[in-house]
Amino acid sequence: MSTSTLTLVAARSRAHGPAAALWHAVEVHRPAAEVDAACELALCGALARVDTDQQWPPSATDVCPTCAAS
Repeated sequence: MSTSTLTLVAARSRAHGPAAALWHAVEVHRPAAEVDAACELALCGALARVDTDQQWPPSATDVCPTCAAS
């Protein structure tokens, strides 16, 4: 019997016009090293670049509220 745990990594979106770049959560199903610096779909639906040097949730104020609530 296998158990599954939700693995979230931090990812940074790009700033768009007046919208600031935010930290997002990305669910990964493979080793984080394989997705480091890749653009992935965040829990909120935004595209964001994975940064395995950052922990989720980051200790920052610019975190996506939708991803933070997940």
